[in-house]
Amino acid sequence: MNDNQNRNNNKNKKNLNGLLILLGWAVVLTVVFNYLSAYSREATNAAETHEISYSEFKELVTEGHVKEVLITDGMLEITPVDGYVYTDEDGKTYGSDVTLFTMQIGVYDSDLGQFLTDYGVEYRSPYVPEMSPILEFMLTYILPTILMVGLFVLFMNLMARRGGGIGGIGSVGKSNAKVYMEKTTGVTFADVAGQDEAKESLVEIIDFLHNPGKYTAIGAKLPRGALLVGSPGTGKTLLAKAVAGEAGVPFFSISGSGFVEMFVGVGASRVRDLFQEAAKVAPCIIFIDEIDAIGKTRDTRFGGNDEREQTLNQLLAEMDGFDPSKGIIVLAATNRPEVLDKALLRPGRFDRRITVDRPNLAGRLATLQVHTRKIRLAEDVDLNKIAQATAGCVGADLANTVNEAALRAVRQGRLAVNQEDLLASFEMVIAGAEKKGTVITEQEKKIIAYHEVGHALAAAKQKNAQPVTKITIVPHTEGTLGYTLHLPEEEKFLMSKEDILTEIRTLLAGRCAEELVFDTQTSGAANDIERATDLARNLVARFGMSEKFGMMALGTVQSQYLDGGYSMNCAQETFAAADREVAALLQRCHDEALELLRRNREMLDAVASYLIKKETITGAQMMAILEGRDPDQEDYYGVPAQRDSSIEAPAKHISMTSEPIAMPTASADLPESSEEAAPVSPEADGDGDKQ
Repeated sequence: MNDNQNRNNNKNKKNLNGLLILLGWAVVLTVVFNYLSAYSREATNAAETHEISYSEFKELVTEGHVKEVLITDGMLEITPVDGYVYTDEDGKTYGSDVTLFTMQIGVYDSDLGQFLTDYGVEYRSPYVPEMSPILEFMLTYILPTILMVGLFVLFMNLMARRGGGIGGIGSVGKSNAKVYMEKTTGVTFADVAGQDEAKESLVEIIDFLHNPGKYTAIGAKLPRGALLVGSPGTGKTLLAKAVAGEAGVPFFSISGSGFVEMFVGVGASRVRDLFQEAAKVAPCIIFIDEIDAIGKTRDTRFGGNDEREQTLNQLLAEMDGFDPSKGIIVLAATNRPEVLDKALLRPGRFDRRITVDRPNLAGRLATLQVHTRKIRLAEDVDLNKIAQATAGCVGADLANTVNEAALRAVRQGRLAVNQEDLLASFEMVIAGAEKKGTVITEQEKKIIAYHEVGHALAAAKQKNAQPVTKITIVPHTEGTLGYTLHLPEEEKFLMSKEDILTEIRTLLAGRCAEELVFDTQTSGAANDIERATDLARNLVARFGMSEKFGMMALGTVQSQYLDGGYSMNCAQETFAAADREVAALLQRCHDEALELLRRNREMLDAVASYLIKKETITGAQMMAILEGRDPDQEDYYGVPAQRDSSIEAPAKHISMTSEPIAMPTASADLPESSEEAAPVSPEADGDGDKQ
C-alpha cells in the first residue's frame, strides 16, 4: 500500500514539474514574441515615415505643401500634396515612397485648428476607444501563453503516438512494448512443431505461472529469464508467444532496437518503464527480440559510456531488482549469442539457455502437418516424402513452401494442393522461379548440361555422397542457370573426413566435366569453387583433419547461427601455409574427380543427352539410365513420371464413320478391336486416322 502511494506521489510530482517547465517555456516564448513584434513595427514605421520639427510643419502649411493632417495622440501625420518632394537639412529627399511626415507636439497649440483652416488644409482626429489595461495584458501575454501550452501538449501527444519526443518531454522515455493478451496472441504449443526439446524446457515455466504454490512450498524460485538461441526462422518468437498463450498471462513484446535512440538516457528510461508496467499486471512475460542490439559485450578499450551501454546496465539492474515471486519472466531471442555480455548470461538473469535448432525429419513432418491444417490437400499428397525432401529447412521455410504450393494450385486452376505443387514450391523457395524467357544458345545449353551431370555422376559414383534428387538446366531467378539438387536419405549430424572430401570432389566435378568434354572453363563454377574452398579450409583450420597441421585449431567461429563464418587465429606464416595446404587439397580432389568422369565418359554422355532433351530430370531417372532401365517410368518423391508429350492420347485414334454401328448383344463376345466392329468407310472424315 505504501509502495503504491509513494509511486503515485512520485508520478504526480513528475507531472507537476513537467507542467511548470512547459509553462515557463511558454511565458519566455510569449515575451520574446511580443518584443520581436514591437521591434518589427518600429522598424516598419521608421522606414515609411520621417519626423520633422513643428516649425517646419507650419512652414510647409504656409507654403501650401500640405494636403491633409491626421491628429492622433500627440502626433501629426501629414500627407503632402501630390508631387511634392521633401528635402531635409542633410539633403536627403523623401518622395512618393514616404507618404507621411510626422512630428511630436511638445506644447499644445490651441490655434492649430484655426491655422489649418485658414490655409485650407483638411484635418481630422479619429476616435480610438481606450482599452482596459487588464484586457490589454491578457491579450498580449496570457492568451498567447495558453495557446503555446496547448500547441506543446498537442505536439507531444502526436509524438507520443509515433513513439518519440524531444529532450525527454512527452513519452520519449516510455516503453514502446506491444502488449498481447491470451485472446489476441492466439498461439499455443499446438501451433509449434518440431521443437519438442525447447517446449519441454518451457513447460515448467508455464506450470510455475499456473501453480506457483507447489514450487514455493519446497523452496524453489521461478527462473528469472530464458534465452532462446537459434538460426533465423526456427521459431523463437513463435515459442515465446506460445508460452504466453499457454500460461494465459499478459505478453510484453519489444525489439532490442526499440530501446536505443539518439537521445541520451532514453533507452535506460524505457527499460525502467517496461518493468514498471510489467509489475502492475504480474504475473506476465516480457519478450525482448534480437536482444543482441542492446546486449553486446561492453567495450572497455576506450572507456566509453554510450547510450547502448547505459541501456544494458539498466537492464542488468532491473533483472536483478524485480521480485521473482511476482511471476515476471523475461524471455529473449537472438541468433548471435557469442556477442552477448557475460554479465547478461550469468545465472540469476538468464537462468536457462534454450537452443531452438533446425528440425529433424520427424520435426519437419510435424511442422508440415501444422501448416497444412487449413490447406485443402489432394489425395496424392505424402507429407513424409516432402519432409524427406526438405532436409535442412527451418520452420519458416516450410511455412513458405506450403503457402507457395497453395498459390501455385490456385494459379493452375485446381481446388486442392497436390504433391507436385509442394515439391515445385520447395524448389522455388531455394532456387527461385523459372526464368522461362531467358534465351540460351545451344552451345551454352550443352555446357550447362554436362556441368550439372558432372555433379550428379560424381555423387552417384562415390560411396559417401548424398543422393541426387533433381537435375535441371532451366535458369532460375536466384541467378542459377541450372542446378543439381542433393538431398540426404537419412539425418546425419557428423561429417567424416571422407564425407568432406567426397563433397569437395562432387562440387568440383562440374568444372571437371567442362574441361573433359569441351576443353574449357566457364564462370558457372564460381559458386561451386567457393563452397569447395570453404569446406577445404574448415577441414584444415577447424576440424583438425590435415596431416600437416594435425589437431591444431587455426580459426574461431564468429556467427554459428548465421553464416557460420570464422576468423583465423594464427601467425601470418601459419595462415599462408594453411592456404597452400587448402590449395593442394582442392587440386587433389579436382584431379580425382576428373579421373572419375573420364572412366565413366559414356554414362556422362548418356545422361547429358537425356537432360538436354528433357531439360529437367530426377535422380531416379538418372540412376535408371546408369542401370540400363527406362527413365520415363520413375517417379519423383511421390509424383508419377511425366509421359512424353509427343505421344497422343488414345482418344485421338478413334476413326469417324458415316455408317451406324450395330451394338453387340449381351451374350456376344466383344471384338478385340474397333476395326472388327466397324470397318472404316471410304467416306471417313479427312481429319481421322486411316486404319
